[in-house]
This record gives sequence, structure tokens and C-alpha cells, in this order.
Amino acid sequence: MPVIEISSLSHPGVEVFSTLTETQLRNRTEPDKGIFIVESPKVIKRALDSGYEPLAILCERKHIVGDAAEIIERCANVSVYTSSRELLATLTGYVLTRGVLCAMRRPAPRSMEEICRDARRIVVIDNVVDATNIGAIFRSAAALGIDAVLLTHTSCDPLNRRAVRVSMGSVFFLPWTWMDGSLSDLGKLG
Repeated sequence: MPVIEISSLSHPGVEVFSTLTETQLRNRTEPDKGIFIVESPKVIKRALDSGYEPLAILCERKHIVGDAAEIIERCANVSVYTSSRELLATLTGYVLTRGVLCAMRRPAPRSMEEICRDARRIVVIDNVVDATNIGAIFRSAAALGIDAVLLTHTSCDPLNRRAVRVSMGSVFFLPWTWMDGSLSDLGKLG
């Protein structure tokens, strides 16, 4: 576990947590190189349990042997950047929830046919642009036993940091994808 103490906002390797926008993290031109950020130990553990690949960890110094210890152990070959709470808040622009963030590789996009093949109950999210609302919808859908979620491209990304945290990791185990066309195309799924 390479733990790297950072003392400046320009330390190489931390730009994924500070300078990249959500759109840049998503990397629409090269989806296989897309990244997303997961916040808080509980949600990071759910992502790891669901098979998501960790790329880097940003952690308050005090959580290295505290709340983040199990995550760091599970991500033995991943760089862990650490510093004080104050420096990390300046770096990211917000105070880290439970002191830890994890950058992860985005999964390959799934087709609507694959997501809906065996689904009996599907939620369709159209034009919901607030990340908190997306997270709440996913969390509610999981609690209600929904089988799949389809989103129009006018909706917020479910792998947005805030949406992931509000969903408490539901976006990792509830199958979802972007709709290929319009709402009228749903009838074609059969």
C-alpha cells in the first residue's frame, strides 16, 4: 500500500480529485477511460464488493488507520494520497465525508436489452438533473425491489459523486443504463 503524503494542491496524481470536472471524469469520447469518484467508507466498500476497480484513494491522515483502514487493505496496489483535513478540503473544494474518497474506473456501458431482458419492474428516469434526486431515486428503487433503471440522456449521471453517496451505493448493484432513444422506444423492448 503506497501511502503518499501530499503537502501541496499540485501534487502529481491528485488531479483526479481536484481539477477534473464531472464531464472530464466521464470521458464521453473514450468511455473505457472514464472515472468516477466514490465518497465515504461504507459506499466505497459497496463499490468494491460490486467489483468496481479502484484507481486512487484520497484520505485524511487520521483515517489511514481508522475508517479507511479496511479499504486501503483491500486496495493494496492503489496509491493512497493523504494529508490534513484542511488541505484535502482545499484540494477538493469540500470536506470529505468520513475522510475518504476513491477514484474508480467506470464500467463498460450496458445495452438496454441486457438491462431489461429479465426485468419485471423498471424505473425510467427522464430529465432529472439534480444529483441528489438521482441518488434518492436509486436508493428508493433498490428498497422497492425494482429490477432495472433506464435513464434518458437529459438526466444526471448516476455515477456523479453526490448521486452515488445519496444512493448509499445502490447504483452499484441495481442494473441501469442510458436509453438509446426516446421514451416512445420503450415499447420496442417487447
